[in-house]
Amino acid sequence: MDSHELIEALNLIEKEKGIDKEVIFEAIKTSLETACKKNYGTSQNIRVDINKETGDIKVFAQKEVTEEVYDAFLEVSLEEAREINPSYEYGDIVEYEITPKDFGRISAQTAKQVVVQKFREAEREKLYNEYLKKDKDIDTAIVQRSDKRNIIVSLGRMDAMLPMQEQIPGEEYNFNDRIKVFIYEVKLTPKGPIVNVSRTHNGLVKRLFELEVPEVSDGTVEIKSIAREAGSRTKMAVYSQNPNVDPVGACVGPNGVRVNVIVNELKGEKIDIVPWDEDPTKFIASALNPARVIAVEVNETEEERSAKVVVPDNQLSLAIGKEGQNVRLAARLTGWKIDIKSESQARLTGFVEMDAEDEIVEDEE
Repeated sequence: MDSHELIEALNLIEKEKGIDKEVIFEAIKTSLETACKKNYGTSQNIRVDINKETGDIKVFAQKEVTEEVYDAFLEVSLEEAREINPSYEYGDIVEYEITPKDFGRISAQTAKQVVVQKFREAEREKLYNEYLKKDKDIDTAIVQRSDKRNIIVSLGRMDAMLPMQEQIPGEEYNFNDRIKVFIYEVKLTPKGPIVNVSRTHNGLVKRLFELEVPEVSDGTVEIKSIAREAGSRTKMAVYSQNPNVDPVGACVGPNGVRVNVIVNELKGEKIDIVPWDEDPTKFIASALNPARVIAVEVNETEEERSAKVVVPDNQLSLAIGKEGQNVRLAARLTGWKIDIKSESQARLTGFVEMDAEDEIVEDEE
């Protein structure tokens, strides 16, 4: 690569790849200065000059004008300096051209290495910016291989990692399987961009509903909160300011068609969709679906937000759920600590204030 070819190459790279050739010039200069000291064993202060019009490269040794010369490689006397230019004073820097005879070969090799390096860096940054736009969004991934307990998936232009802790328990990932994943982390490293994806993130459920339900996508229906135990069950609270729109019905769809699409994508994970309400008693009662709630008494203090809930005797196990899952998800969904007792237990212990005849919270459905 001669000087003319270098300038043409840099102009082409700047035009096609968007890499500022000034950045490449500076990188080449720095690399050549290092190469000079390495290849020619000099301890001198070196400055490399590149003519940005012609591409010609020259090397200069720099010496400081001092009263006493202790190191002839780094210093020069005032008398010697003034032989070059009478205007020199103490502290000035004098430059001597020392361009080696075979420097053209070294400069060509260095320039090529720098251009390749900057090209790779630009491609990495471009790829990083492309996937950074997809951060906190979902994408379709194709399973490639297993790396220890992690799964490597392809997102098209690059691979991503599905860590073990982000995999749905019990879900199998076979080669060439197409799965929806949530991109939760995009970072740039010296080796290039890294993308981490999840199948357990609440954002996956949220984005799937945004894609499947037009009312969620356009903001008519708002997803207020999600509580999820991936692979088993999800509870989602929805709300609409439009009184003519049933937020739960919109998400479920005719004959459950909309929610079933998402259930199938999540390999059978159960999804409970409940109405959000600013009244915590009503919201907590809905969150415990499918159990019917008789009464809710809330205690909102600075220390904790807790609620006492009463359910019919025959629905206590349903309200609590298998291994406590139903009440656990309801608590996470609402943000309230929930304590449940059956109606007979509540009346016997005075758990909450209850009317002898009437239920405090009716199941509106």
